[in-house]
Amino acid sequence: MAAAESDREVPSALCTEFLNFSAKDTASKWLQVTDLYKEVYQHLARYVPKIYCLGPNLNPQSEDLLAQLLLQAPLEWYLCGEDPSTGLAKLEQNNQPSQLCGHVFRVGEPTYSCRECAADPTCVLCMQCFLGSVHKEHRYRMTTSGGGGFCDCGDTEAWKKGPYCQKHEPNISDSCQEDPLAHLSTDMIARCYNVFSIVLKYAVDMLTWDKEDELPPGLEPPDRGDTYYCMLFNDEVHTYEQVIYTLQKAVNCTQKEAVSFATTVDRDGRKSVRFGDFAFCEQAKSVIVRNTSRQSKPLRVQVMHSSVVAHQCFALKALHWLGHVIGYSDALRRILCQVGLERGPEGENSSLVDTLMLCDSKMWKGARNVYHQLFMSSLLMDLKYKKLFAIQFAKNYRRLQTDFMEDDHERVVSVTSLSVQLFTVPTMARMLITEENLMTTIIRTFVDHLRHRDLQGRFQFERYTAQQAFKFRRVQSLIGDLKYVLISRPTEWSDQLREKFLEGLDTFLELFKCMQGMDPVVRQVGQHIEMEPEWEAAFTLQMKLTHIISMMQEWCATDERVLIEAYKKCLTALTHCHSGFTDGEQPITLSMCGHSVDTIRYCVSQEKVSIHLPVSRLLAGLHVLLSKMEVAYRFPEQLPLSELSPPMLIEHPLRCLVLCAQVHAGMWRRNGFSLVNQIYYYHNVKCRVEMFDKDLIMLQAGASMMDPNHFLMIVLSRFELYHIFSSADCRKRYNRENTNKDVVQQNNTLIEEMLHLIMMVVGERFEAGVGQVDGCDEIKREIIHQLCIRPMAHSELVKALPENENKETGMERVIDCVASFKKPGVTGRGLYELRPECAKQFNLYFHHYSRADQSKAEEAQRKLKRQNGEDMALPPPMLPPFSPLFASLVNILQCDVLLGMLGAVLQWAVEPSGGHWSESMLQRVLHLIGMGLLEEQQQLENSSEDHDVSFNFTLKISRPGEAPSNTASILALLENLQNAPHLEVHKDMIRWILKTVASIKTMRELTASTYTVTASGSHMVCDKDKAERKRKAEMARLRREKIMAQMSEMQRHFINENKELFQQSLEELDASTSTSLEHSPTSSDAALVCVGPRRSRPREKRQVVTCILCQEEQEIRADSKAMVLAAFVQRSTVMSKNRKRPPHDPEHYDPLFMHPDLSFGTHTGSCGHIMHSHCWQRYFEAVQAKEQRRQQRLRVHTSYDVGNGEFLCPLCECLSNTVIPLLPGPKGSNSCEQPGLGQWLKISGQQIQAMHSAHRKLQPVSEFLPASPYSSTIKEMLTTFGTATYKAGLKVHPNEQDPRVPIMCWGSCAYTIQSIERLLVDEEKPLFGSLPCRQDDCLSSLARFGSACWTAASQPSVQGHYIRLVAALIPDPQVETSPCILDIDMLHLLVSVVLSYGSVHSQDSSGLSVDAVQLHFFHLITVAHMVQMLLTSEEVTMEQESGGAEREEEEDICALYNTIRTHLGSSLPEVCSGWHLWRCVKTGILPYLRGAALFFHHLNGVPTPPELHALCPGQWEVLCGYLSLPSNLLQLYHSQKVLLDFPRESNSLIDLPDDYSALINQASSFTCPKSGGDKSRAPTLCLVCGSMLCSQSYCCQTELDGEDVGACTAHTFACGAGVGIFLRVRESQVLFLAGKTKGCFYAPPYLDDYGETDQGLRRGNPLHLCRQRYRKIQKLWRQHSVTEEIGHAQEANQTLVGIDWQHL
Repeated sequence: MAAAESDREVPSALCTEFLNFSAKDTASKWLQVTDLYKEVYQHLARYVPKIYCLGPNLNPQSEDLLAQLLLQAPLEWYLCGEDPSTGLAKLEQNNQPSQLCGHVFRVGEPTYSCRECAADPTCVLCMQCFLGSVHKEHRYRMTTSGGGGFCDCGDTEAWKKGPYCQKHEPNISDSCQEDPLAHLSTDMIARCYNVFSIVLKYAVDMLTWDKEDELPPGLEPPDRGDTYYCMLFNDEVHTYEQVIYTLQKAVNCTQKEAVSFATTVDRDGRKSVRFGDFAFCEQAKSVIVRNTSRQSKPLRVQVMHSSVVAHQCFALKALHWLGHVIGYSDALRRILCQVGLERGPEGENSSLVDTLMLCDSKMWKGARNVYHQLFMSSLLMDLKYKKLFAIQFAKNYRRLQTDFMEDDHERVVSVTSLSVQLFTVPTMARMLITEENLMTTIIRTFVDHLRHRDLQGRFQFERYTAQQAFKFRRVQSLIGDLKYVLISRPTEWSDQLREKFLEGLDTFLELFKCMQGMDPVVRQVGQHIEMEPEWEAAFTLQMKLTHIISMMQEWCATDERVLIEAYKKCLTALTHCHSGFTDGEQPITLSMCGHSVDTIRYCVSQEKVSIHLPVSRLLAGLHVLLSKMEVAYRFPEQLPLSELSPPMLIEHPLRCLVLCAQVHAGMWRRNGFSLVNQIYYYHNVKCRVEMFDKDLIMLQAGASMMDPNHFLMIVLSRFELYHIFSSADCRKRYNRENTNKDVVQQNNTLIEEMLHLIMMVVGERFEAGVGQVDGCDEIKREIIHQLCIRPMAHSELVKALPENENKETGMERVIDCVASFKKPGVTGRGLYELRPECAKQFNLYFHHYSRADQSKAEEAQRKLKRQNGEDMALPPPMLPPFSPLFASLVNILQCDVLLGMLGAVLQWAVEPSGGHWSESMLQRVLHLIGMGLLEEQQQLENSSEDHDVSFNFTLKISRPGEAPSNTASILALLENLQNAPHLEVHKDMIRWILKTVASIKTMRELTASTYTVTASGSHMVCDKDKAERKRKAEMARLRREKIMAQMSEMQRHFINENKELFQQSLEELDASTSTSLEHSPTSSDAALVCVGPRRSRPREKRQVVTCILCQEEQEIRADSKAMVLAAFVQRSTVMSKNRKRPPHDPEHYDPLFMHPDLSFGTHTGSCGHIMHSHCWQRYFEAVQAKEQRRQQRLRVHTSYDVGNGEFLCPLCECLSNTVIPLLPGPKGSNSCEQPGLGQWLKISGQQIQAMHSAHRKLQPVSEFLPASPYSSTIKEMLTTFGTATYKAGLKVHPNEQDPRVPIMCWGSCAYTIQSIERLLVDEEKPLFGSLPCRQDDCLSSLARFGSACWTAASQPSVQGHYIRLVAALIPDPQVETSPCILDIDMLHLLVSVVLSYGSVHSQDSSGLSVDAVQLHFFHLITVAHMVQMLLTSEEVTMEQESGGAEREEEEDICALYNTIRTHLGSSLPEVCSGWHLWRCVKTGILPYLRGAALFFHHLNGVPTPPELHALCPGQWEVLCGYLSLPSNLLQLYHSQKVLLDFPRESNSLIDLPDDYSALINQASSFTCPKSGGDKSRAPTLCLVCGSMLCSQSYCCQTELDGEDVGACTAHTFACGAGVGIFLRVRESQVLFLAGKTKGCFYAPPYLDDYGETDQGLRRGNPLHLCRQRYRKIQKLWRQHSVTEEIGHAQEANQTLVGIDWQHL
């Protein structure tokens, strides 16, 4: 704080003043004075500027300390009248704990809402209350808070049941609610009152103070310096980048400082960016203003005097202090509320609370947050004052909202966001409606802000500017408030509530009148529309209002008087709208089938038509309620039903439906996409409830009050089809020779759509009020029809059903009776399948199906019927009866006009000469006939004896036409059609119709009680039917048998012709089983051995492979063209036991010895696809060239980085970055006698001496240099792979000459073997035989490559490595730095020694065989490993005497241990139990032995013993035998004494909690480590090491290789060698990262009860850990397949490529 110190003139004087200060004395002095207000202000004026704002950097610790001492302490002393620590404790003791929880949520904290008990979705609990409540057993929803709300535990109005958790349960004793002030003495109350009013007044004055250079009266400082701050304020217009760039220029700071400034401004709302005299700050201000005013309004900057800033800082502190003090006692809280709401001298709206609210938009973010918090902890926690506050809020509502419109901050930091706390309380909402007329206020304010109207006064959203669009978004928050007010329906109505609600409804209808007919469209003819008109704004408005409209109707439904009044008002509004709509429409008369009707001439395809008709739709909703609540039957005299003009009611909805039909028919193509989108949303689940559904109801309401013939003629006329059906000879088909094909096509579609509309008007009876059903039936029907398309997941079903205002669809109530649930496996999600008994309710023409849905459903249902062997007809389902108000609708089915239309279509189908009927038209006609028949059948079944059924559809369809034309009856036409060859598909349906007709006739005859035997007719139909079906089945069976016979004949034929092929394969099988026995030295009982002189012969089989690029076959030989395997080499820390070790410096690191903690390794993986090396080179060059071209065109990353040598395997598109050459296996060995260990040690000692001397003379050992056995292409590939491994493993630039190249290759071979061995253990698979062949091939290629790679490197350097490696085992005086035996990983040592020996052996004349050397090295290193383990074995006392079988091992191990002790002195503890040591060694050495077996098997190609292909006991002996070790390993140890915690445990990903909310909670308390205590926006959990990171934010970016990267990317390099697996907690998403440019999202391992993941936590169902899915992620990690997974994901989904992964 040097800077701050230098600014303090006389620090010593100040300090003494501070030290001599006594809070107690000050307080007692205050108690004596008369004008306390003045006294406190003087105290503040004196001390505040001395504590706060003394330099450029604020120092919160010392400031807070001093403020507490000098400013808060005297206030607390005064308040308590004694030492505050005891005084406040006493208050707390006497306080009854509140039953309200009131915990204010942090950003990202989990909140819980109960879907069964919450009054509305805004009622939430914090985690603590939730866990202690009854709701955790219910269906709850979990979300993350945006911050700012509070927990509703204890609020009885928020919960239908279970309002209290265990902690807030009220005591029975204090049931009588007494006044909390009763506990306090009167003078205590007076003192509180004084302090609170002064402090609150001070804080309000300072926060709303707008002068930059002077202070309020009474606060002027005694001595005023010339120090100023240049203060930058937050706005939501400028981006981070603009602010950072501007600051760098204005106050010339570094990028880092600018970022930190910008972050603070964004968080707190303001930040001083410069401190100094006035001119110095003014200059910075002008630069900032100049730089930011180009694009938009400039950033807000003020130059403020330091004393003003100081007082504002303390004002915030004072509000915090008030909030803290009232926490001690309800009484204090109540006094503060009283002070805040007390009217000031100016009268209305002048209390301190009002002042704060009305200045809200002038304050900065930080100040707003602080006072909102204070309101929440005071006013909203005290029920009495909550009401008073709500009234003030409602009074000021209009001004607050208007301020909010002008302000640019988000709603979260605006005081208007408190509406959710006030309006959702049902009693309060109703009180505000009646007393403050809140509903009207909200709607009026809303309408006032939408100013753009056309001449008729309708809204006009055309050509919206950005400014208006922004404002439109703001205005929508008003709709939210209205929703809160209406969300709970009143149970009893007072007269006042009725009056105010209807007044609100009037203003609502005013709003609707402005929407009725907005955005009208006119059909474009000739040329395409030029500008797509604006349509989204109107639909946004409609969507936002949807729930409001539904809720208004629900309010009306709770009271009959309100419903009747509302109906009248709505009808008046509609009549008013119509009177403005007379577009000079002239009247015409239509006549048809002997009926005529007067209507107007109107063509949808020529005039204006609008899709927005909210007034008509509201009326339709109310009309249904009249029927549902039975008001229409009980008070018909009060309703204006007689005045209704049905044609007027149906006019506009009908136009709307015709518009949809014409768009379907392609008549509006030239109107562009905006119209298509409007039609889409009109039917979409989000809007249809208040749009399409209500239009249909309006048609039903109109039609039920008209003559059905008249209704149908008007429909025909609007569909512009009247001329087709009205001509006398329409059945003869109107003259269409002169019409063009397009018009015919359009008319066909229009006829289909019109028939569909008639079906809907008659058949849609599942709305309660239209038909006699209840709400559940409607949802059941929706679900059934969704599941008829295909089985669906829970979330898909929820999306397909309309939500109510509580975000509920009502699905859970009924789903189980119509569907059964099928759980998911490791992938996929749980699905609901339809119960078979529900399929009969399927209606092909369900009104909510889109075209695509309908055809899918039809196909699925027909397939089902075919499988069940039923006939293929899909008849209409049985329907519930209509309500009395709509009962007359059934007559449409039997009216003359409809029958005329049906007859016409059937006639056209009988003689299909022209293209002017379509099959789907016929299908619809058949469906309508079916509906008529079912209706009649139902009425017959339900009719009582004496009651004659008036509905006689069968009679009408069997009557022929009138005399002149004498056309055939509908029934006769159907019988004709039954045999028409071109209608195969519809046969079943026609047959079903004829059958139903017959059975209805029977029923009628039975009821007419004439028992004549005419029933036989229908039986004959049935029998004929059965016989026909039997015949078909028989024929199908014969055909199947014939085909099977033909197939088996062809198969036999093929085998006979290709005998030699089949013979060969059988012989090979025999051979392969016998080879293992033939070649072994003593074939009777020889076991397979893979190392040493007794090594079994490898199978002598030529390896022939095919190149995937040129498809040529080639044998793998040392001297032929190279074949290569696509491979991917990457650094890895998957097996690391030490993630803390700092990464080494790549230039000087010596990788010869691997430390046993395996902190970094190099892993090689392959997809197993083989190519010629030259084919691969050609392919890779093409990839490079393509990449160069692409870079010039587009600047995005691909999923692979060509610069790093990456490419995708040409066959499987697997990410690869190099190729491994395939080499032939070694030849069989010549088993001559080989020297023993002692002799070998002598020989190898001599070899090493010779090499030492040769290397010292620096002469190449040239006379021995053998010719490399490999062809040039193979040599080139050896170099290629070696260099790639070196580059990837060390992160350096490639350098073929570097002596570390071979070391890296050996290391990679050993590491890959270790990682695969661990995988097999973890998955509980046997050592051999269970690996996929791609890993098998990869291991053999690696091992053989390792043994050959010395030929590509310089021989002396490889020999040098060999000498150093051996020196680790056998001390060599000429090698200085040999590591301690405890610091060497033995498998790495084994692999490196064995593979480097080739370079020594090549010039060796001693006649040693490679095998013997391999064996001796193996034995040496095995003993070394045992010693390692003994040195690190833990002391465990477990007495266990074993049988005699293992005595020998135990004695040997004790002997070895004691020998080691003698050499090391007594640093090792004494161990008595040999059994324990042997157990330790045996389990510890197993991974090493398994790894060695894998290595030698692949190196020497010896077949594997069958016992290791399964998991069975006795593996130890077999393994030792295979490795030619004695099963008592201690027999190896006789002469030489040649050391970790073994075995190493497998690493696994961290353990995750079972319940996801535990993670959310952990993340919400995680703060960003860099920006002091700020909540992290995207907390992200590393699944490898469990660190929590602050991702995707500026604050935690670090520099990596000169580039800024986010926290996750930086962490991957420290923790996972560039590969990372993270869980993004707020999004519930797994993130895979590899390097800086590659990443993808992966499904999280958390599922809800329906087996689905919830990425983004949108649905909020409780999530639980699915272990299988987590294991799958872990397996990907252990197999090193994360990078490959990312590659595949990026190839499959191009959007992933564009994401800047490095910033996460």
